[in-house]
Amino acid sequence: MFESIKQGMENTRTKFTEQMNILLDRGPRVDEEFWEGLEEALILSDVGAPAAFSIVERMRDTATRKALPDAYAVLDALTEEIAATFATSEVNVFDENPVLVLFVGINGAGKTTTVGKLASAGKRAGRKVLLGSADTFRAAAIEQLAEWAQRSEVDIVQRERGADPASVCYDTIERAEATGANFVLIDTAGRLHTSDDLMRELEKVVNVVRKRSQIPVRTVLVIDATTGQNGLNQARQFNSALDLDALIITKLDGTARGGIALAVSHELQLPIAMIGVGEGLMDLQVFNANEFASALISEELRGVTHEDAEA
Repeated sequence: MFESIKQGMENTRTKFTEQMNILLDRGPRVDEEFWEGLEEALILSDVGAPAAFSIVERMRDTATRKALPDAYAVLDALTEEIAATFATSEVNVFDENPVLVLFVGINGAGKTTTVGKLASAGKRAGRKVLLGSADTFRAAAIEQLAEWAQRSEVDIVQRERGADPASVCYDTIERAEATGANFVLIDTAGRLHTSDDLMRELEKVVNVVRKRSQIPVRTVLVIDATTGQNGLNQARQFNSALDLDALIITKLDGTARGGIALAVSHELQLPIAMIGVGEGLMDLQVFNANEFASALISEELRGVTHEDAEA
């Protein structure tokens, strides 16, 4: 799994490494210029200003408490500090049993594919899976999810294109109760976070589900990692309207701006439940903060010893 994340973080890791190498060329002194340079390198890696500031402030404290001798010692400790910046939850939403999960996000983020992959994983784990195709705006989404349901041999509730998505959700909940489904996954239509009307419609759908469902309801935002800081803007709007429970970060491949995962999780205090590191069925993986942080800090930076620096 780590190699997949490492490959996905290549673009972000390279950017961070280049910035840090420029900073380290001046020597290993841990002074104000170093801390400012570290914060800038993190921001340029798309982790966001709030997260970067938090990391640097905690690293300053750590450097003082542990009497870290130089910049290389700081970088050795940085991985742990970055991992600790992610919001966490006691239980991954997809491990809850029973649970109903609503998937939201903009078009193209990978919601439908993600729902399909999770349905397949749930089926393999022996859970009673039910899919709800509430993306009635896009005909291809209905067909795509139906294909996933057939492939995974799980039940699906679907209506014709243009049907009321709230009614599809209502029907899905009724089917879940009738069949004893304990892993209910509902795909919703992509919504532009900048459209107040569309967001209000989605808010209505989410409220209907929360009021009607007798099992816990979780609302998960799917974000495309290649969108960078725009992904943070999306998350702010969706969280404000829907009170999100968790995140899924997709398309963490070589073109990703992976730092956005940290920016969103930290600013909105939302745990990342899963990450998508490729197109394959097994490329949707449980998020691990330590592995993510290790993938951001290159071996080139972490592997430098004080003797190497002096040589």
